[in-house]
Amino acid sequence: MYIIIIGGGKVGYHLAKALLDEGHEILAIEKDADKVELICSELGSVCVRGDGCETTTLDEAGTSRADMLIAVTGDDEDNLVACQVAKHKFNVPRTIARISNPKNEAIFKKLGIDATVSSTNVILEYIEQEVPTHPLTHLLEIRDEGLEIVEVKIPPESASVGKAIKELPLPPESVLSLLIRKQEKPRIPTGNTVLRAEDQIIAVTPPESEQALRAALRGS
Repeated sequence: MYIIIIGGGKVGYHLAKALLDEGHEILAIEKDADKVELICSELGSVCVRGDGCETTTLDEAGTSRADMLIAVTGDDEDNLVACQVAKHKFNVPRTIARISNPKNEAIFKKLGIDATVSSTNVILEYIEQEVPTHPLTHLLEIRDEGLEIVEVKIPPESASVGKAIKELPLPPESVLSLLIRKQEKPRIPTGNTVLRAEDQIIAVTPPESEQALRAALRGS
């Protein structure tokens, strides 16, 4: 595959190295001349200086034949623009954007970016595995349908504890698919199911409804 990487910082460098090791043809585009020189000195002539948001730069990079473009600069706006230009101007089949602010994730997907990677969410979900305080974990993305499968844990202090699901202000687009409770078999919850502390709920939801779903189940 021919893969273009926008951004030659630490993330771009290590991504380029890993993709080269896997046998892919890659080209990195970076504004900083020193970073370009470093990548080329260590990985070969696989990096050029330029602005990955500009049509001219992407045209010179042969973006029209690229199988994928991955934007990993430290600026969310630059990553969005680069992916949009690649998608709509050069018809790149797949675009991936790094995002720093998790709130931008839903916006990026609405604007046609195929996949986003949020380092903030990755860290929060790792923390949740070690210290169960983070309330929502992403399990799976259903790309074609614009849906996600998530897990929500009900903390003991939640106002939803002791309430039936039908009493909660759940977003209409979200569906509670499975209830996992200690010392009981997993089951499909109904409107009459009363929530308990430490219940785990598996739900299907659009990304834009995550916040409302989390608030409803946590009673906040």
